[in-house]
Amino acid sequence: MITLESRLQRAVSDGLAGLVPGESARYQEFRERYRDRPDLFARECVRWRHGEGLAAYQQEILAELVTTRRLAVRSLHGVGKTTVAAIAILWFALTRDGEDWKCPSTASAWRQLREYLWPEVHKWARRLRWERIGRQPLTENRELLSMAIKLKTGTAFAVACTDPATIEGAHADHLLYIFDEAKIIPDATWDSAEGAFMGAGEDTPAEALWLALSTPTDTDQPHGRFYDIHARKRGYEDWATKHVTLEEALKAGRVSREKAEERKRQWGEESAVYQAKILGNFPDAGTAGVIPLSWVEAAIERWHERKDSRPGKVDVIGLDVADGGEDRSMMAPRRGTFLDELEDVTRAESGRVLDLADLVAAYATKHAATVVVDSAGVGSGVYGELVRERVRVVPFNGAEATDRKDAEGILGFVNCRSAAWWGARERLHPETGDDLALPPDKEDVLIGDLTAPKWETVSGGRIKVEAKKDVKERLRRSTDYGDAVVMALWVDGGGETIDESWMADAATILGGVEAREF
Repeated sequence: MITLESRLQRAVSDGLAGLVPGESARYQEFRERYRDRPDLFARECVRWRHGEGLAAYQQEILAELVTTRRLAVRSLHGVGKTTVAAIAILWFALTRDGEDWKCPSTASAWRQLREYLWPEVHKWARRLRWERIGRQPLTENRELLSMAIKLKTGTAFAVACTDPATIEGAHADHLLYIFDEAKIIPDATWDSAEGAFMGAGEDTPAEALWLALSTPTDTDQPHGRFYDIHARKRGYEDWATKHVTLEEALKAGRVSREKAEERKRQWGEESAVYQAKILGNFPDAGTAGVIPLSWVEAAIERWHERKDSRPGKVDVIGLDVADGGEDRSMMAPRRGTFLDELEDVTRAESGRVLDLADLVAAYATKHAATVVVDSAGVGSGVYGELVRERVRVVPFNGAEATDRKDAEGILGFVNCRSAAWWGARERLHPETGDDLALPPDKEDVLIGDLTAPKWETVSGGRIKVEAKKDVKERLRRSTDYGDAVVMALWVDGGGETIDESWMADAATILGGVEAREF
């Protein structure tokens, strides 16, 4: 007869307090069967619903992690990279339980860990087949924490990519590093993890595995460890790489062909954003694009970090007025170096200048903000109405000449459009800019707009940015989101560099301007 006392003694001796008799044996069998088979773990130990399961490329990633030991995976968005990382963490923790193990996880942004990776770990922990694993489910708040798994002999945990010392201090006989969205993780963090591999090899009992996953991005060189590994640069021969292609994602049903085609039309097949987000390629950084994709992505990440502490006052409003058809009238409110989410202020139901002007005037008056509006063509009517309503307004005509210079005071510009777009570039520069925070949008329209225009230098040492009509012809759409943001950055708030022509007599300014449909 098994008494309560003997049952407790057995549980303590196994180091598995809380397990019923027989569980420790099943748990040991589980660890032996799945120790080197994370792909098999995913297939057999996850409770999949009807029609669910990992895609072939996801299974390949998990299988190759053990055979290659260092695996860098690049792919388009939406193919389940974070799912793979989460399942890998659970597999490693449960199959190394009872041994000395650690699993540090990091990402290029803390938000990726807090909002994506570790919620995904929790999701799949709830879906595990614990009867097959042979132990009780991970205990919430004791074993499974918000961003950690703590078992008796090891822990999986999140660490900021800006804290390489914590990465370097992760000593254990068995290590698994997870680098999620690894494209801009600092080189110092990669170097800190390298130390663990010095003691792990075929001739030592120590084990070290490394999984780095990311969508690609361009950089101003390009450079960065994730890029260098995929470029097969010298010194990274011990890394295996995998590219999850659009066709693989389409075949697995993880991406809609219709949506992929929409993004091609929206961004252009050769654009940096299409190459990275849809094809999973590293875009050519070069010098053709005015604003690199990586700079825009970094600014959007800053927006997420600062959205709860944004400044209280809107200083400037950039207003791009639609020219009919599918074009949109977009308003970009700016609070210092923080831009609010863009607002579509198109009034398709009436299409009258007065409607748009009244809406913008009310918003600007409420915030005592300056409006920068494209005053050429259809925008002239809105500009006139804003002047009539005594709103502080600055006209923007991209074709006009300007005496502005670049930040170093060396290069000039062929027109105001070139100066405005180059000014936006300088403010987004990761080293010399002013930490602008740009808002996200569901379809990444703003990213596509800001990375679309090309540039060149012309006679006299002047910068020429591709004309809006040429960009529109190439993309078959107008860059309304991007133009609104660029105009919001054209002047400083508080009147420091604002053209005071808005103070002129309204009748003079409005000469020949009449409200009309656009």
